[in-house]
Amino acid sequence: MTLFHALVVLHVATGAVGLTAFWGPIVTRKGAANHRKWGRAACYGFLGAGALAICMALLSLYGSEYRHPEITDRTLFDGLFGWMMLYLGVLTIGFVDYGLGVVKHSRDRRALRSARYQAVIAAVIASGAWCGYFGFLVGHPLMMLVAFIGIVAMLIQQRYIWRAEDFPRGTHVGEHFRALIGMGISAYTAFLSVGLIRLVPEHVFNPAIWAGPSVIGVSLIIYFTLKGKKSAKPLASGPRPHPQ
Repeated sequence: MTLFHALVVLHVATGAVGLTAFWGPIVTRKGAANHRKWGRAACYGFLGAGALAICMALLSLYGSEYRHPEITDRTLFDGLFGWMMLYLGVLTIGFVDYGLGVVKHSRDRRALRSARYQAVIAAVIASGAWCGYFGFLVGHPLMMLVAFIGIVAMLIQQRYIWRAEDFPRGTHVGEHFRALIGMGISAYTAFLSVGLIRLVPEHVFNPAIWAGPSVIGVSLIIYFTLKGKKSAKPLASGPRPHPQ
């Protein structure tokens, strides 16, 4: 109990940093010093929260009878507080790792094919596949949905990494935005779903609670994608004077 409570306190502290700092890079000018400062704070906060979520998930899976002897549906408890929490922690770390990696290796995306990056993506896909399968076994469609979204996101990343033809210059910026906004989606989903059940369990299956982060996050991804494409278009030149 003492160990778990200590992990919860650290998880809340690091998660609060990430959830708060997440909006800094969105509202500040892209590429500016404040954008990078807020972005680093959000990434480091979510990395810590994701790693601690994995630790808490493992304790929930292998020691829940000591912390929650009143729980009768152990299978559902393992699904929500065990496998789904573990998957969301790994997914958050995966988004952070890729979002920072595409900027670091913007001139050579083939560096993302190394075992170091591929292992993280493989861990997300494996944990997501198990989360979805476990959700199918217990009849929990929301577990299957979050697993599907994360796996699709990883496959989209692999398309950018492994495509033989070069992408247009600046494509990594869109990948960076999409990954780190995905980081926020997974973190807010975990915060509202896994955390909310402890406070108001009657709303744990409320679709608005689960869909909210995805709707907002996807809207931001579309907005920044369209804005990036618009700014990348060459400016139309005016009419040229007739040569004298």
